[in-house]
Amino acid sequence: MFQRGRVAFDVALLAVLGVAVTGSAAALFTRSSSDYAFFDPIIEVKRLIDDTFVREVDQEAVQQAAIRGMVEALGDPYSEYIPPANSDDFDKEILGEYVGIGAQIDQADGWLMIVSPLEDTPAFRSGLMAGDRVVSIDGESTFGLSIDQCIDRLTGEAGTPVALTVERDRERLEITIIRDHIKTLAVKGVHREGEDGSGWDFMLDPQRGIAYVRLTQFTPGCAREVYDALVQSGVQDGGLKGLILDLRWNPGGVLQEAIVMADLLIEEGVIVSTRGRAFPEEVARAHRQGTLADFPMVVMLNESSASASEVLAGALVENGRAVVLGTRSFGKGSVQTVQPLRSGGGAQIRLTQQGYYLPTGRSIQRHDDSAVWGVDPSDGFFVPMTDEQVGALFEVRRELEVIRGQSEDEGEWENPAWVVERLADPQLAAAHRAVCLRQDSGRWEAVGGNPPMGDEVAAEELVGVQALRDRLIREIVRIDRRIETLTGVAGEDGRAERDLWADDLDLLGGHVVVVDAQGREVSRLRITGRNVERWLIDADLEPAGSGGSAAEEPAAPTEAAPAGTP
Repeated sequence: MFQRGRVAFDVALLAVLGVAVTGSAAALFTRSSSDYAFFDPIIEVKRLIDDTFVREVDQEAVQQAAIRGMVEALGDPYSEYIPPANSDDFDKEILGEYVGIGAQIDQADGWLMIVSPLEDTPAFRSGLMAGDRVVSIDGESTFGLSIDQCIDRLTGEAGTPVALTVERDRERLEITIIRDHIKTLAVKGVHREGEDGSGWDFMLDPQRGIAYVRLTQFTPGCAREVYDALVQSGVQDGGLKGLILDLRWNPGGVLQEAIVMADLLIEEGVIVSTRGRAFPEEVARAHRQGTLADFPMVVMLNESSASASEVLAGALVENGRAVVLGTRSFGKGSVQTVQPLRSGGGAQIRLTQQGYYLPTGRSIQRHDDSAVWGVDPSDGFFVPMTDEQVGALFEVRRELEVIRGQSEDEGEWENPAWVVERLADPQLAAAHRAVCLRQDSGRWEAVGGNPPMGDEVAAEELVGVQALRDRLIREIVRIDRRIETLTGVAGEDGRAERDLWADDLDLLGGHVVVVDAQGREVSRLRITGRNVERWLIDADLEPAGSGGSAAEEPAAPTEAAPAGTP
């Protein structure tokens, strides 16, 4: 039933595209020859460069610059030219697909480190484990290589081997992995489970039957992944009695996947409509056949939820199927298509061709003069988060996403109160509370405030833009001083690249204490981010008592300063 509904819509979509392409081709061939006058000055410039420029030019670079210039002149941030050299990275970003071994990697002490193998990939099947230090790739040391250089060596043609030398628990292992097509799974749950630790448990509250599904991107096939997660959570046997769908930090992706998901959850009504200058309006509607059983549902959004995330959330809330919790979404209401250039040698172009509109007919696209855009939280469900809370959330996520073989976390995963506290996510805690109240009372009750509107939104954004400007100014100052250092000026006045403390110290939550010349405390500032050294390093500061040398021991902290506070 799931597949049947999806295929029916795809066929209709292909029929529409067939008409559109045919019409566009006919229009192309009916253009008058005078239209080609557009290219006359371009050809003239090209000839002048070839004949008279002082040195030989890179023809490919000039051609790509001309194409890029045409696309940039559109003034659309979502249209872009993708040269052949960037096509693989573009496909990986948009489709979540690439050829390689399938592992998250990082650097530690100058070496390549495996953060985690990915589910059902060559790296996972070869026995590669989180924490493995890869000391060589095909006999070449990884010490000092950048992440991108390591990626270049690990990716390649499907079916080809790559030999890794791995250090694990003071033992050196030789592991050969056969590269393959990697499809990044977009659906995640509460925590890892299974004998090999590669699966996900989606049940947030087993006692109440409340599931949690996080969708990171709308990649091809992700609707099937969501459906499978709901089946695992008991949607077919009545065990699923509430759902929290997390679309925060989801940048969008394939619009069709959002439509399929909405069709699974909505019995009838408009899901989304699309229209553009060269395309007729198309309306996607929900079908009763194949719709999943009804249950209370919360969709979580934030300012980084965009495109297909907004389509799905807007369809669910405007059809009365769910409430939205969090903050206002990004506001990207345009549809891009990616087309290969027949004469581009592997180049592609992504062009904005249509806009999409919510069931009420409202565009979610944000413009510079927009007062309303995106999808707002439902009244009583506006729950913002601080930067510090977001940082703590991501730390927990990174830890729980690692595949470690058999589960090493002996937590109380059957205890919803413990789980909510463990995940360190205030918005998720509010969403869980909202579903519980809905189950108990039969109605949605406020768990937050009302979303800011109009002048409030503008005032809040103004503060953020001003803060961004201030950061950019400080960064420019830092760069100017770095330039002075590199040109030798800094050597004359004692300014040099400095370290104020060891790089492996985590000072988040600590304090910076300002003391005057007499030793009196003037101010105490709480550290809310991890960039404090970067800003202090360009200030008029030096380690106390060290004469400006970071190599000597700093003065001991006073009793007023907590241990470990700079």
